[in-house]
This record gives sequence, structure tokens and C-alpha cells, in this order.
Amino acid sequence: MATKEAMNPSKSSAPADVINWGQHQSETALNFQKAILESCEQASRAWVDRMQSEISLWSDLASKLSSTKSAPEAFETYTKCMSQRMQMAADDGRKLVEEAQQLTQKFAQSLGNGRPGMTT
Repeated sequence: MATKEAMNPSKSSAPADVINWGQHQSETALNFQKAILESCEQASRAWVDRMQSEISLWSDLASKLSSTKSAPEAFETYTKCMSQRMQMAADDGRKLVEEAQQLTQKFAQSLGNGRPGMTT
């Protein structure tokens, strides 16, 4: 049968560090989850903005192509649009890498309990 001391850890003879360990781990996990959620929200907003610019690009192309008067003019319009699209794709790649690095850093910090001296 369990004694009253075993059922009530605040009155046991265990060191305070052992008693507070679970609370510290829970706080660390909660802070990590909050940081990840904030990162995801920021990334989501950025990608929504990016999708709107993609829609705008293709809409502009359609309107410009409808007003062209010759094949060379249409080709030039299309070429400029594709150049912009390729630049956007390169920017997307850089943004994706940056976001992955930020998440990796937050994860690494959580493994080190946020202590700056811990590195991976």
C-alpha cells in the first residue's frame, strides 16, 4: 500500500530538481510547439501572398496576350512572363530553404532546452 509521502510528491524526500523535471519538460515542449505554430502561421501567410502573385502573373499574361497584334509581340509578352515566373520559382526555392532552416534551428534549440551553448 502506498504511503502518504509517496502519493504527495511535495512532501517526499526527492530533490526539487526531480520534482520539477516533468514541469520543465512540459513547459519546454509547449514553448517549442508555440514556436513551430508561429513559424507555420508566418509561412502560411507568405505562401498565400505568393499564390496571389502567381494568379496576378497569369491574369496579366492573359490580358496582355489578348491585346497583342502579332505573333512576335505575343512571343515577347510570353517570354517576359516566363522569365518572371522562373524568377518567382527561384525565390520560392530560397524561401523554402530559409523556412526549413528556421524550423530546424527551433527544433535544435528545443533539444538543447533552448540553451545557447548547445549546438548540433
